[in-house]
Amino acid sequence: MGVYAITGSATGIGAALRVQLEKSGHEVIGIDIKNAELSADLSTPEGRSQAVEGIKERASAGLDGFIPCAGVGPQFEPLDTTVSLNFYGSVELADGLKALLAAKRGAAVMIASNSAPLPGLNADLVESMLNHDEAKSRELIVELGEGHQAYAGSKLAIVRWMRRNAPAWAAEGIRLNAVAPGVTQTPLLQAGLDHPRWGKAIRAFPIPMGEPAQPEQIANVIGFLLSPEAAFCCGSVFFVDGGSDAVMRPDRF
Repeated sequence: MGVYAITGSATGIGAALRVQLEKSGHEVIGIDIKNAELSADLSTPEGRSQAVEGIKERASAGLDGFIPCAGVGPQFEPLDTTVSLNFYGSVELADGLKALLAAKRGAAVMIASNSAPLPGLNADLVESMLNHDEAKSRELIVELGEGHQAYAGSKLAIVRWMRRNAPAWAAEGIRLNAVAPGVTQTPLLQAGLDHPRWGKAIRAFPIPMGEPAQPEQIANVIGFLLSPEAAFCCGSVFFVDGGSDAVMRPDRF
């Protein structure tokens, strides 16, 4: 059986994935702000370092998989926390755990969003994240003052980081992929629905399948990407959004 580390393990997609992995007999190291094996604020450098060291202590022989599910949506404030948590809280942990993943020829599945490919995102903000300039990223998003830029921009940066790193990681035996969920019934979604501005926009989002995904449906695809059945998947982005991306971008793939 394997050893997996999941951030955002207490709720939503992370919690659903944890249940599935544990039912299969795997060990899960959960990281969250509370109610997890490791409590850490991943929006801060100190919290990220604390989480990496804690995982290393618990999985000294290596990790079979890492899944950074922790994140917040466009309605969350302050916006610079969104950028720090969503992007830096994902990729800095992945980088910090790379050696553990290589030790077991493991897999990492990043959590993107079907909003990441939408037009209009600020190129300077995304580039600052890819340059790992957190101070600049935080400064830019405060200037922009827009929740969509913070959320979708951080998810676009995650995808580009994953795509740029997947070949080199594969050379070390690590499969690096991403899922791009659409509207999913989680506490994060509910917070957006309850927001006076974002609720209307979320409800207007097209879902050909007719209703939001359940967290377990996203976890199913993550589980596949972690499994030997996905052994030849590398650098891929799997849209799990009930057809929303096909509606919005029918000629792009």
